[in-house]
Amino acid sequence: MNNINIRPELRQWILATAHAGHGPQDILCLMKDAGYNGEQSRRIVSRVLNLPLASIGQPGAGKRTRHPVAPQQVIDGHAVQVTLSVETPAIRALQGLLTAEECDALIAQSRPRLQRSLTVDVEGRHQTDERRTSQGMFFRIGETPLVQTIEQRIAGLLDIPVDHGEGLQILHYLPGQEYEPHYDWFDPSQPGFSAVTARGGQRIASVVMYLNTPEEGGGTGFPALGLTVTALRGSAVYFAYDTGDTASLHAGLPVLRGEKWIATKWLRERPYHP
Repeated sequence: MNNINIRPELRQWILATAHAGHGPQDILCLMKDAGYNGEQSRRIVSRVLNLPLASIGQPGAGKRTRHPVAPQQVIDGHAVQVTLSVETPAIRALQGLLTAEECDALIAQSRPRLQRSLTVDVEGRHQTDERRTSQGMFFRIGETPLVQTIEQRIAGLLDIPVDHGEGLQILHYLPGQEYEPHYDWFDPSQPGFSAVTARGGQRIASVVMYLNTPEEGGGTGFPALGLTVTALRGSAVYFAYDTGDTASLHAGLPVLRGEKWIATKWLRERPYHP
C-alpha cells in the first residue's frame, strides 16, 4: 500500500470532496462510477484520508438508509411531513413521525427506568461522560407493542430492516443539561472499534425524536452547517453519515427553560446483535 501511486489531481479531488462533507463511502461510489477498481479505490481513499483500510468498505457494501423525500411520506397510513432537507450530509426534519399519544406513552413507560446517561468509550464500554448530562434508558428491540410500532414505522420510512437498529433510547434533560458536539459513528482509530462494530457493523444513520416541546432551547445543532433543528413534540431529525464524516457533528443543545424528552434510534449497516 505504501508504494501506491496517487496522482496529485486525484488526491486533491478526494480531499476537496471529503472537505465538502462527503464520507469515504460516497467517494468510493463516485470513483467506481468513474471506472476505478474497487480495491484500488479503497487503498487510495485510505491513504489520502489517513483512515485504516479495514474501516473502508467496498462500494455498496453494507445496508444504507433511504432518505425521505419532501413533501410527505406515508407509512402504513401514517403521514410524515418532510419540512427540511439538507443533502450533504443527508439531514431531514420530519414532522409528525410520532403522535402525541405515542410521545406521552414513551415518556410514561421509560420514566421509572431512568438512570444517568452513558456513552461508549474507546474500548467499546459504556461509561459516564461529562459532555452528556441527561438521564436515560434503553428499550430492547420490540420490547413493547408501542416500541414495535415505532420501529416498524422507522424501518418503512428509511427502507431498512428493523434488525439493523439498536434499541430505542429515551433521554430526559432538565434546564442547563445538554450533550456537547459529538459524532454518532464509531472512530476506527480507537482501540474499541473492532469490538463495538462486531455486533452490527458501523452506524450509518440516526433518528432523534422529540417527545415534548421544551419551553426554550433543547434543539439539535449541527455546528459545521450553522443549522439548528427545533425540538417540537412528535417531530424528529434524521441524518445519515459515513465513517469520518465531519459534517455530521451535532449536539443536543442546552435546555434553557422547561424539560426535554427525546427518543433516539441508531441504525447499523448490518443486523445488530446486542
